[in-house]
Amino acid sequence: MSWPAILVLAAGVYAMKALGPLVIRRRELPERGRSLIALVAVPMLAGLVVVQTATDGSRFVADARLPAVAVAALAVWRRAPFALTVVLAGATSAVLHIVFTR
Repeated sequence: MSWPAILVLAAGVYAMKALGPLVIRRRELPERGRSLIALVAVPMLAGLVVVQTATDGSRFVADARLPAVAVAALAVWRRAPFALTVVLAGATSAVLHIVFTR
């Protein structure tokens, strides 16, 4: 999937979210519907991260991005601050790029 397609889809989602209150007006979604909608964002974001990390166009690529994302996931799991998570992932990717491009 390309970045323009992702941006168009994101704009469409935000437009639908903005138009929802205008179209539905004062009607509320059932609690189950609201909880399901809230759960959709996490797997969609995870899928996007996996696709952007492990593919290059239409083929699978195992490069320095995979360990960097794994380090970031470990940092998030250990509840590290966001800035530290980004630095750890970036440093992992940079070190692996230096090691494997020589």
